[in-house]
Amino acid sequence: MTYIINDLSIEGQFANIYDFKIAIDRVMKMRKMIERSGHYLHCHRNLSSARATDKYIFQQAVNNLDNNRRRALMSWLTKDGPFWEDIRLHSEDDYLECSGNVVTNSGVGEAAFLCFQGPGGNLVSITPSSWEYTPIFVDLYKDDGSDHSIEVPNYWEPDILGSSLDKISVVYNSWNDLIKDVTLRCNSLIFLPNSFEPLSRYPFMRSQAHHIFERLQKLNDLKNCFDGAGNRTTRGHEIIRNHFTGGRAWFSDSSDSEKSKFGKELTFSHPDLKGENLFCPWHGKVSSHHVPIRIHFSWPIRADEPLYVVYVGPKLTMD
Repeated sequence: MTYIINDLSIEGQFANIYDFKIAIDRVMKMRKMIERSGHYLHCHRNLSSARATDKYIFQQAVNNLDNNRRRALMSWLTKDGPFWEDIRLHSEDDYLECSGNVVTNSGVGEAAFLCFQGPGGNLVSITPSSWEYTPIFVDLYKDDGSDHSIEVPNYWEPDILGSSLDKISVVYNSWNDLIKDVTLRCNSLIFLPNSFEPLSRYPFMRSQAHHIFERLQKLNDLKNCFDGAGNRTTRGHEIIRNHFTGGRAWFSDSSDSEKSKFGKELTFSHPDLKGENLFCPWHGKVSSHHVPIRIHFSWPIRADEPLYVVYVGPKLTMD
Protein backbone atom coordinates (compact mmCIF):
# COMPACT_ATOMS: atom_id res chain seq x y z
CA MET A 1 0.00 0.00 0.00
CA THR A 2 1.18 3.53 -0.80
CA TYR A 3 0.51 6.50 1.50
CA ILE A 4 0.66 10.04 0.12
CA ILE A 5 0.43 13.34 1.95
CA ASN A 6 -2.51 15.35 0.65
CA ASP A 7 -0.85 18.56 -0.50
CA LEU A 8 -4.28 20.09 -1.19
CA SER A 9 -5.08 19.91 2.52
CA ILE A 10 -2.53 22.66 3.12
CA GLU A 11 -4.72 25.59 2.17
CA GLY A 12 -3.49 28.54 4.21
CA GLN A 13 -5.83 27.67 7.05
CA PHE A 14 -3.54 28.25 10.02
CA ALA A 15 -4.01 31.41 12.05
CA ASN A 16 -0.56 31.23 13.63
CA ILE A 17 2.63 29.17 13.87
CA TYR A 18 1.44 27.39 17.02
CA ASP A 19 -1.61 25.94 15.23
CA PHE A 20 0.64 24.97 12.33
CA LYS A 21 3.03 23.18 14.69
CA ILE A 22 0.22 21.13 16.26
CA ALA A 23 -0.98 20.02 12.83
CA ILE A 24 2.53 19.15 11.65
CA ASP A 25 3.24 17.15 14.82
CA ARG A 26 0.14 15.08 14.06
CA VAL A 27 1.32 14.42 10.49
CA MET A 28 4.80 13.41 11.66
CA LYS A 29 3.25 11.04 14.19
CA MET A 30 1.27 9.39 11.41
CA ARG A 31 4.39 9.22 9.26
CA LYS A 32 6.16 7.26 12.00
CA MET A 33 3.18 4.91 12.37
CA ILE A 34 3.22 4.21 8.64
CA GLU A 35 6.96 3.56 8.65
CA ARG A 36 6.66 1.19 11.62
CA SER A 37 4.12 -0.82 9.61
CA GLY A 38 6.64 -1.26 6.79
CA HIS A 39 5.27 1.44 4.47
CA TYR A 40 6.24 5.04 3.67
CA LEU A 41 4.47 8.38 3.62
CA HIS A 42 5.27 9.93 0.23
CA CYS A 43 5.37 13.68 -0.28
CA HIS A 44 5.92 16.03 -3.20
CA ARG A 45 8.94 18.28 -3.50
CA ASN A 46 6.67 21.25 -4.14
CA LEU A 47 4.94 20.78 -0.79
CA SER A 48 7.25 23.32 0.81
CA SER A 49 5.79 26.05 -1.41
CA ALA A 50 2.17 25.49 -0.30
CA ARG A 51 0.49 28.34 1.59
CA ALA A 52 0.42 27.59 5.33
CA THR A 53 -0.78 30.92 6.80
CA ASP A 54 -1.74 34.31 5.44
CA LYS A 55 1.83 35.39 6.05
CA TYR A 56 3.95 32.30 5.37
CA ILE A 57 4.30 29.57 2.79
CA PHE A 58 4.98 26.11 4.20
CA GLN A 59 8.79 26.36 4.24
CA GLN A 60 8.72 29.78 5.88
CA ALA A 61 6.38 28.47 8.54
CA VAL A 62 8.71 25.52 9.13
CA ASN A 63 11.61 27.93 9.61
CA ASN A 64 9.72 29.34 12.60
CA LEU A 65 9.69 25.97 14.37
CA ASP A 66 12.31 24.72 16.81
CA ASN A 67 15.51 23.21 15.44
CA ASN A 68 14.55 19.54 15.84
CA ARG A 69 11.19 19.93 14.13
CA ARG A 70 12.65 22.07 11.39
CA ARG A 71 15.45 19.62 10.60
CA ALA A 72 13.14 16.60 10.56
CA LEU A 73 10.60 18.28 8.31
CA MET A 74 13.02 19.77 5.82
CA SER A 75 14.98 16.52 5.60
CA TRP A 76 11.74 14.72 4.70
CA LEU A 77 10.50 17.37 2.27
CA THR A 78 13.74 18.16 0.46
CA LYS A 79 16.11 15.22 0.87
CA ASP A 80 14.78 11.92 2.21
CA GLY A 81 11.25 11.74 0.85
CA PRO A 82 10.23 9.37 -0.54
CA PHE A 83 8.69 11.54 -3.26
CA TRP A 84 5.72 10.24 -5.14
CA GLU A 85 6.68 12.10 -8.32
CA ASP A 86 9.69 9.76 -8.58
CA ILE A 87 7.35 6.77 -8.99
CA ARG A 88 4.47 8.71 -10.50
CA LEU A 89 1.80 6.70 -12.33
CA HIS A 90 -0.60 9.37 -13.58
CA SER A 91 0.53 11.85 -16.22
CA GLU A 92 -0.28 15.48 -16.86
CA ASP A 93 -2.57 14.30 -19.66
CA ASP A 94 -4.77 12.32 -17.26
CA TYR A 95 -7.84 14.29 -16.21
CA LEU A 96 -8.77 13.69 -12.59
CA GLU A 97 -11.44 15.66 -10.78
CA CYS A 98 -12.65 15.81 -7.18
CA SER A 99 -15.82 17.70 -6.21
CA GLY A 100 -15.65 19.62 -9.47
CA ASN A 101 -12.00 20.62 -9.05
CA VAL A 102 -9.13 19.30 -11.16
CA VAL A 103 -6.71 17.24 -9.04
CA THR A 104 -4.29 16.15 -11.77
CA ASN A 105 -0.67 16.71 -10.63
CA SER A 106 -1.67 16.47 -6.96
CA GLY A 107 -1.27 13.81 -4.30
CA VAL A 108 -5.03 13.26 -4.49
CA GLY A 109 -4.78 12.49 -8.19
CA GLU A 110 -1.84 10.12 -7.71
CA ALA A 111 -3.52 8.24 -4.85
CA ALA A 112 -6.67 7.89 -6.97
CA PHE A 113 -4.66 6.53 -9.89
CA LEU A 114 -2.99 4.03 -7.56
CA CYS A 115 -6.44 2.86 -6.42
CA PHE A 116 -7.51 2.64 -10.07
CA GLN A 117 -4.48 0.75 -11.37
CA GLY A 118 -3.21 -0.94 -8.21
CA PRO A 119 -1.71 -1.73 -5.79
CA GLY A 120 -3.75 0.92 -3.95
CA GLY A 121 -3.26 4.44 -2.65
CA ASN A 122 -4.10 6.17 0.63
CA LEU A 123 -4.12 9.83 1.55
CA VAL A 124 -2.96 11.46 4.77
CA SER A 125 -4.58 14.88 5.15
CA ILE A 126 -3.75 17.74 7.45
CA THR A 127 -6.32 18.77 10.02
CA PRO A 128 -7.99 21.17 10.37
CA SER A 129 -8.81 21.38 6.68
CA SER A 130 -11.68 20.86 4.28
CA TRP A 131 -10.47 17.28 3.65
CA GLU A 132 -11.69 15.66 6.86
CA TYR A 133 -13.82 12.93 5.27
CA THR A 134 -13.30 9.47 3.83
CA PRO A 135 -13.40 8.00 1.31
CA ILE A 136 -12.50 10.79 -1.10
CA PHE A 137 -14.15 10.29 -4.48
CA VAL A 138 -12.14 11.13 -7.57
CA ASP A 139 -13.45 10.97 -11.13
CA LEU A 140 -11.00 9.82 -13.79
CA TYR A 141 -11.76 10.64 -17.41
CA LYS A 142 -9.83 8.57 -19.96
CA ASP A 143 -8.91 9.43 -23.54
CA ASP A 144 -11.06 6.54 -24.78
CA GLY A 145 -14.15 8.35 -23.48
CA SER A 146 -14.61 6.18 -20.41
CA ASP A 147 -14.93 7.64 -16.93
CA HIS A 148 -14.38 6.02 -13.56
CA SER A 149 -15.34 6.97 -10.03
CA ILE A 150 -12.54 6.03 -7.64
CA GLU A 151 -12.68 5.76 -3.85
CA VAL A 152 -9.54 6.88 -2.03
CA PRO A 153 -9.12 6.12 1.70
CA ASN A 154 -8.18 9.26 3.63
CA TYR A 155 -6.74 9.61 7.15
CA TRP A 156 -6.30 12.70 9.31
CA GLU A 157 -6.33 11.27 12.84
CA PRO A 158 -3.57 8.96 14.16
CA ASP A 159 -5.97 6.66 16.03
CA ILE A 160 -8.01 5.90 12.91
CA LEU A 161 -4.88 5.42 10.83
CA GLY A 162 -3.52 3.05 13.47
CA SER A 163 -6.66 0.92 13.33
CA SER A 164 -6.41 0.77 9.56
CA LEU A 165 -2.75 -0.22 9.65
CA ASP A 166 -3.60 -3.03 12.04
CA LYS A 167 -6.23 -4.31 9.63
CA ILE A 168 -3.97 -4.34 6.59
CA SER A 169 -1.06 -5.95 8.40
CA VAL A 170 -2.07 -9.10 6.52
CA VAL A 171 -0.77 -8.91 2.96
CA TYR A 172 -3.06 -10.69 0.53
CA ASN A 173 -1.33 -12.55 -2.29
CA SER A 174 -4.39 -14.40 -3.55
CA TRP A 175 -8.16 -14.52 -3.22
CA ASN A 176 -7.70 -17.51 -0.93
CA ASP A 177 -5.67 -15.33 1.45
CA LEU A 178 -8.57 -12.85 1.54
CA ILE A 179 -11.19 -15.56 2.04
CA LYS A 180 -9.30 -17.16 4.94
CA ASP A 181 -8.73 -13.80 6.63
CA VAL A 182 -12.20 -12.34 6.20
CA THR A 183 -14.05 -15.48 7.31
CA LEU A 184 -11.90 -15.52 10.44
CA ARG A 185 -12.22 -11.82 11.31
CA CYS A 186 -15.82 -11.16 10.22
CA ASN A 187 -17.32 -13.82 12.46
CA SER A 188 -20.71 -12.10 12.77
CA LEU A 189 -21.38 -12.77 9.09
CA ILE A 190 -22.54 -16.08 7.66
CA PHE A 191 -20.94 -16.83 4.30
CA LEU A 192 -22.68 -19.24 1.95
CA PRO A 193 -20.38 -22.15 1.04
CA ASN A 194 -20.01 -20.95 -2.55
CA SER A 195 -20.27 -17.20 -1.93
CA PHE A 196 -16.67 -16.52 -2.99
CA GLU A 197 -16.67 -18.91 -5.96
CA PRO A 198 -17.38 -16.17 -8.56
CA LEU A 199 -14.47 -14.14 -7.20
CA SER A 200 -12.04 -17.00 -7.74
CA ARG A 201 -12.64 -16.77 -11.51
CA TYR A 202 -11.66 -13.08 -11.50
CA PRO A 203 -7.95 -12.05 -11.78
CA PHE A 204 -6.53 -11.30 -8.33
CA MET A 205 -5.91 -7.64 -7.48
CA ARG A 206 -4.49 -6.82 -4.05
CA SER A 207 -6.10 -3.37 -3.84
CA GLN A 208 -9.52 -4.84 -4.64
CA ALA A 209 -9.00 -7.53 -2.01
CA HIS A 210 -8.45 -4.88 0.66
CA HIS A 211 -11.53 -2.94 -0.49
CA ILE A 212 -13.62 -6.12 -0.27
CA PHE A 213 -12.29 -6.71 3.24
CA GLU A 214 -13.18 -3.12 4.26
CA ARG A 215 -16.77 -3.53 3.15
CA LEU A 216 -17.24 -6.93 4.73
CA GLN A 217 -15.75 -5.63 7.95
CA LYS A 218 -18.19 -2.71 7.87
CA LEU A 219 -21.09 -5.16 7.49
CA ASN A 220 -19.67 -7.15 10.39
CA ASP A 221 -19.51 -3.98 12.49
CA LEU A 222 -23.11 -3.08 11.62
CA LYS A 223 -24.34 -6.54 12.62
CA ASN A 224 -22.95 -5.87 16.11
CA CYS A 225 -24.52 -2.41 16.47
CA PHE A 226 -27.68 -3.38 18.39
CA ASP A 227 -28.55 -2.92 22.04
CA GLY A 228 -30.15 -5.46 24.37
CA ALA A 229 -33.63 -4.52 23.14
CA GLY A 230 -32.66 -5.14 19.51
CA ASN A 231 -32.52 -1.46 18.59
CA ARG A 232 -29.76 -0.08 16.41
CA THR A 233 -27.16 1.84 18.39
CA THR A 234 -25.84 5.33 17.69
CA ARG A 235 -22.79 3.74 16.06
CA GLY A 236 -25.09 1.68 13.83
CA HIS A 237 -27.00 4.77 12.70
CA GLU A 238 -23.65 6.41 11.95
CA ILE A 239 -22.62 3.49 9.73
CA ILE A 240 -25.94 3.65 7.87
CA ARG A 241 -25.59 7.40 7.38
CA ASN A 242 -21.97 7.24 6.22
CA HIS A 243 -21.99 4.10 4.09
CA PHE A 244 -25.58 3.25 3.09
CA THR A 245 -26.91 6.62 1.95
CA GLY A 246 -25.94 9.01 -0.81
CA GLY A 247 -25.02 8.55 -4.44
CA ARG A 248 -21.55 7.23 -3.65
CA ALA A 249 -22.33 4.98 -0.70
CA TRP A 250 -20.43 1.72 -0.22
CA PHE A 251 -23.75 -0.17 0.00
CA SER A 252 -27.03 0.25 -1.85
CA ASP A 253 -30.16 -1.51 -3.06
CA SER A 254 -30.53 -2.58 -6.68
CA SER A 255 -32.88 -0.49 -8.78
CA ASP A 256 -36.43 -1.65 -9.46
CA SER A 257 -35.53 -2.32 -13.09
CA GLU A 258 -32.54 -4.44 -12.03
CA LYS A 259 -34.71 -6.39 -9.58
CA SER A 260 -37.19 -7.10 -12.35
CA LYS A 261 -34.67 -7.98 -15.03
CA PHE A 262 -32.17 -9.87 -12.87
CA GLY A 263 -34.49 -11.38 -10.26
CA LYS A 264 -33.13 -14.89 -10.85
CA GLU A 265 -29.51 -13.78 -10.53
CA LEU A 266 -30.28 -11.97 -7.27
CA THR A 267 -31.99 -15.01 -5.71
CA PHE A 268 -29.97 -17.55 -3.71
CA SER A 269 -30.80 -20.80 -1.96
CA HIS A 270 -31.33 -20.35 1.76
CA PRO A 271 -28.52 -22.15 3.61
CA ASP A 272 -30.66 -23.03 6.66
CA LEU A 273 -34.21 -23.44 5.34
CA LYS A 274 -34.49 -26.19 2.77
CA GLY A 275 -36.54 -25.24 -0.25
CA GLU A 276 -36.55 -21.52 0.56
CA ASN A 277 -34.64 -18.69 -1.09
CA LEU A 278 -33.00 -15.41 -0.17
CA PHE A 279 -33.63 -12.45 -2.45
CA CYS A 280 -30.55 -10.24 -2.04
CA PRO A 281 -30.58 -7.07 -4.13
CA TRP A 282 -28.65 -5.13 -1.46
CA HIS A 283 -24.95 -5.11 -2.20
CA GLY A 284 -21.57 -3.60 -1.43
CA LYS A 285 -19.65 -1.99 -4.29
CA VAL A 286 -15.96 -2.09 -5.15
CA SER A 287 -14.85 -0.04 -8.14
CA SER A 288 -12.53 -1.57 -10.70
CA HIS A 289 -11.25 -0.56 -14.10
CA HIS A 290 -11.68 -4.19 -15.23
CA VAL A 291 -14.91 -5.61 -13.80
CA PRO A 292 -16.88 -3.98 -10.95
CA ILE A 293 -17.12 -6.18 -7.86
CA ARG A 294 -20.33 -6.66 -5.87
CA ILE A 295 -20.97 -8.16 -2.43
CA HIS A 296 -24.60 -9.28 -2.05
CA PHE A 297 -26.08 -9.88 1.39
CA SER A 298 -29.41 -10.42 3.13
CA TRP A 299 -31.48 -7.42 4.12
CA PRO A 300 -32.73 -5.94 6.38
CA ILE A 301 -30.04 -6.38 9.03
CA ARG A 302 -31.62 -7.18 12.40
CA ALA A 303 -30.27 -8.11 15.80
CA ASP A 304 -32.09 -11.45 15.98
CA GLU A 305 -31.55 -12.64 12.38
CA PRO A 306 -28.42 -13.96 10.65
CA LEU A 307 -26.66 -11.71 8.17
CA TYR A 308 -25.86 -13.84 5.13
CA VAL A 309 -23.22 -12.95 2.57
CA VAL A 310 -24.40 -14.80 -0.50
CA TYR A 311 -22.21 -13.57 -3.35
CA VAL A 312 -18.82 -11.93 -3.84
CA GLY A 313 -17.74 -11.44 -7.42
CA PRO A 314 -18.28 -9.53 -10.69
CA LYS A 315 -21.40 -7.41 -10.94
CA LEU A 316 -24.47 -9.56 -11.53
CA THR A 317 -26.75 -6.92 -13.03
CA MET A 318 -24.82 -6.29 -16.25
CA ASP A 319 -26.28 -6.80 -19.71
